[in-house]
Amino acid sequence: MEINRSDVVGSLLRPAHLLRARENLEQGTISAAEFKRIEDRVVDEVIAMQEGVGLDVVTDGEVRRLSFVDHIVGAVEGVTLDAESDHMPVPFHDDSGATTSNFNIPMSVTGKLKRRRMVTVEEFSYSRARARRQVKVTIPSPLLLVLLWSPTHSTAAYNDPFDMFADGMELLKDEVLELARLGCEYVQVDAPDIAQLVDEEQRQMWEAAGISVERVLTEGVDMLNNLATVPGVTFGLHLCKGNHASNWISAGGYESISKQVFKRASNYDVFMLEYDDSRSGSFEPLKDLPDDKVAVLGLVSTKVAARESSDLLLSRIEEASNYFPREQLAISTQCGFSSAGPGNNINAEEQRQKLQLVSDIAHTAWA
Repeated sequence: MEINRSDVVGSLLRPAHLLRARENLEQGTISAAEFKRIEDRVVDEVIAMQEGVGLDVVTDGEVRRLSFVDHIVGAVEGVTLDAESDHMPVPFHDDSGATTSNFNIPMSVTGKLKRRRMVTVEEFSYSRARARRQVKVTIPSPLLLVLLWSPTHSTAAYNDPFDMFADGMELLKDEVLELARLGCEYVQVDAPDIAQLVDEEQRQMWEAAGISVERVLTEGVDMLNNLATVPGVTFGLHLCKGNHASNWISAGGYESISKQVFKRASNYDVFMLEYDDSRSGSFEPLKDLPDDKVAVLGLVSTKVAARESSDLLLSRIEEASNYFPREQLAISTQCGFSSAGPGNNINAEEQRQKLQLVSDIAHTAWA
């Protein structure tokens, strides 16, 4: 397997004019055709920007989506609006560790999940025709349906939340099969659900919601592994600890999940790991990765505008190589720039500079 030394996690900032155009579409002041022309131009621009800085892999920036979980929120039947939901709270924290908000999608699973549309087919088909570099498509972990699990409203359709996760997995797998048929060779599965469990507070919340952490790290990871069985596709597993408006969910090193997840998720070729600050812990859990995998070190933050020192990043790569073969390492940002909505507290030029830094470091470290 050829290793992409400089990777990008997925979402890029949605320009203000695109957000306005989406509002105008919803209000009926522009047509769907007009909106699509605007959206297409934004995709053209983000692909050109990524190729311009020299990344080995590009995405369409997820700019056609409202959030990285659109596949399981807006593209399936069986989900209804539910302003009075009793979902598990998802607390986000700022730099100081203070809780800034409890994220809650006002929707619940109330019926059996069925496909309404495929999110990624348009994304990949359009990007494939315009990109000169490999195009990666991102999909959410089916366990992120936990965001829509309501003990009050969901149990009529799913007595066990893991049955809901399994149906979500099958829907996502169908999408990957279609992507493969269209020529897609690289799919990333975003699994903050798994990485959140490095934090004891998060573990307690999942247990309180009636979802066994042990089942997540066994049965749940097996579902993720089953998702990554489509022939001809390189699968990457992105393990981040929350990303919204420059805030985060969990803190802790990977050692509490690495022995189970790294080996159990054997169908994944690439593991993309958040390593941009002290919340991430040490590189020692890399020892639990099988040697035939690629570890993409998310060393460059998307949460802050300050640009990392090149010397620091190169020294971090050397430090990581004490625990995992250097030739099996690569570099990326720690997460996307805009997992949902307007995105993190960073502007378009700062975003470009961050991606340029990823590319430059990759060329220097693995020259």
